Amino acid sequence: MAVDPGSVRTGVAACDQGEILASPVATLTKENAITGVVEIVRERAAVGVVVGLPLSLSGAEGTSARSARSYAEDLAKSLEVPIYLVDERLTSVAAGAALQAGGHSARSARRVVDQAAAAALLQGVLDARAAGGHVCGNVLDGGLGERVDREGGDQL
Repeated sequence: MAVDPGSVRTGVAACDQGEILASPVATLTKENAITGVVEIVRERAAVGVVVGLPLSLSGAEGTSARSARSYAEDLAKSLEVPIYLVDERLTSVAAGAALQAGGHSARSARRVVDQAAAAALLQGVLDARAAGGHVCGNVLDGGLGERVDREGGDQL
């Protein structure tokens, strides 16, 4: 699964069992961003969660990245599956542009852009996995992601 945490909404996406195609699942409010993801992980028997880390174009961590890191740490405390932070630069921008190109108005796109961004993030991981012939965990542990520790959010 993938999560695109935001200051107002959190988008959630999941993939098929063959780990080929990512699809939007839900948009959660800030108030149920942790409990909602925990519920979806359990319902879908997800084996891991990728959390988008919105770095600046220079690679620096700003306020949004620190917020996403804190969210991932809180999520890790609530789940038994591995949690990874993955650079998500421009996924929300690309998702919004794709939705508008597909006929969504700016207003209607706002409701689903977070889901689409999460799906784009997850699809990137799935594509990297397919290109290398590895399982997602190996790709993420191999440098694509930063694993979040359940205890305090430190990298494993």
